[in-house]
Amino acid sequence: MNAELRRRTDDLCNNLTQLRDSLDIAAKIRDRDALNAKMGEANFWDSPTQAQKTIQQLKPLNGLIKPYEELTASIGDLQAFAELCQEDETLETDWLKEIERVEKLYGNFELQAMMSGKHDASNAIVHIQAGAGGTDACDWAQIMLRMYTRWAESHGFKVELQDQVENIEAGLQSCTFRVVGDYAYGYLQSELGVHRLVRISPFGSGDTRQTSFAAVDVLPELDDTIEIVIKPDDLIKQTFCSGGPGGQHQNKTQSGVRWIHVPTGVAAESRTERSQIKNAENAMTLLKARLYRIEEQKQMAEFDKHYETKAEVAFGSQIRSYVLQPYTLVRDERDGIDVKTAQVLPVLDGDLDQFMHAYLRHKTARMHRKKSA
Repeated sequence: MNAELRRRTDDLCNNLTQLRDSLDIAAKIRDRDALNAKMGEANFWDSPTQAQKTIQQLKPLNGLIKPYEELTASIGDLQAFAELCQEDETLETDWLKEIERVEKLYGNFELQAMMSGKHDASNAIVHIQAGAGGTDACDWAQIMLRMYTRWAESHGFKVELQDQVENIEAGLQSCTFRVVGDYAYGYLQSELGVHRLVRISPFGSGDTRQTSFAAVDVLPELDDTIEIVIKPDDLIKQTFCSGGPGGQHQNKTQSGVRWIHVPTGVAAESRTERSQIKNAENAMTLLKARLYRIEEQKQMAEFDKHYETKAEVAFGSQIRSYVLQPYTLVRDERDGIDVKTAQVLPVLDGDLDQFMHAYLRHKTARMHRKKSA
């Protein structure tokens, strides 16, 4: 029998056992079964709000348990394959193919296990804001919108543009969009922060390198089971004409809506829908998500103090650099995350997984250190 294939098979089995114990899969299965039993009760839908809350609790459990059960079955089949190869070594080529398939499944499950936060399974609301760099920064914001759209589409997510402010010369001053799909927020939380681009400006007359910045904010889309109480007296509603900078694309009606929460000064707006009512709904969803983020950050203050996560979320902190001249390099700038690649163009075309995965591994390790401290 091939000793290397045997070792890889045993490693998969041992690694899954360790991950199962660290995740306390047995407790999660009990929770899932209890929620399924509750859903089977005759009066389950008597309280729609409570029913939706139960469904939302079940979603992340199924998202973890189902791939675990599939992986467990695959590893069981792999061990049976190993026994067959003891009798017939000609099957080792097929055994290797099966090992490679299961190793990929394990990698996907390990990544899924890292997204165990309260809202990681939610849709994401992403806001891109051009920073220092003038027109180059606005162009960079538009490049980033394309980059995230390409990434989302390649992973089966749906992208819905909610708000967009165009720059007169080129690019975008800002934009807001939803990414719809399971664990969209879990993946995109890694993008929160300032992104720096270094290149020869296509808008300049010389060959001097230009540095541009754009900030990314990522929020989980809150469902109806999470109550964010906003008093009507605390709100200011503003309406405005939406559309492009002028000409035939200019919208002459007051369809754009901006909500301002007076006690905090937090604002949110939407202008992409023709209907003022729909824009008001979109803007309110974004406002609630931002207010929730504020409360969540207050609760995380002690964690921030010890693990310095504020450096990752503040507008002035640079989390990633994209260099196009005089060499090509994309590098994560955060402490403890050592990921870089010279393949800049694929990254700008949406190949972001290596950076997202590294962030999730770093976040998981940091949380483990916090629990053991």
